Amino acid sequence: MKKLLMAISLGLMVQGVAFAQAKEIAVGTPLNIQKDVSSVTIKTDDGPITITRKMTPCAKNGGVLQAVVPQPGVHPVGEIEILQALQDRGNSMVVDMRETSDRVKGTIPGSVGIPYTEVASRLNELGCERKGQAWACAQAKKVYAFCNGPVCPQSPIAIAAMVREGFPADKIYYYRGGMLDWDALGFTVIKDAF
Repeated sequence: MKKLLMAISLGLMVQGVAFAQAKEIAVGTPLNIQKDVSSVTIKTDDGPITITRKMTPCAKNGGVLQAVVPQPGVHPVGEIEILQALQDRGNSMVVDMRETSDRVKGTIPGSVGIPYTEVASRLNELGCERKGQAWACAQAKKVYAFCNGPVCPQSPIAIAAMVREGFPADKIYYYRGGMLDWDALGFTVIKDAF
């Protein structure tokens, strides 16, 4: 029995190490700009220049760039608007839409964690009311959504689900910079927040 437990533990450790290594991207690795776009060539007075992306030491993930307006009617915002929303807790909610495993590593103080995979079923926490199978969102709060940064698809996926379920797009504010920009700008981060 002891050997079996040791074998299982070793297997889980190896699996965990392999998973962690798979998530890391080496500095200099080419990255796509958008889903099927790896470069953009522009004309300059000095001739054509090809713009590409590659992993840098300060980069945190290797996704593709997300639109600044992920759904029609959604408002793009920056850090100043996030700070204002954090002070307007009665009418606004700053929502960390990342997976809990990311949130506990560091998040914006005062934000609420609702993972992107759960937001469509938790609209009641954002001021909506369940009416049979549909949501009534006349009393919805302003939601300031963020995830890992400009290449993270989690909040755009959540925003699409919210709009699909009846949440008004004009009450959604998308902080595309997310934790990447928040952290890079030196703002306070709290850890172990669930």
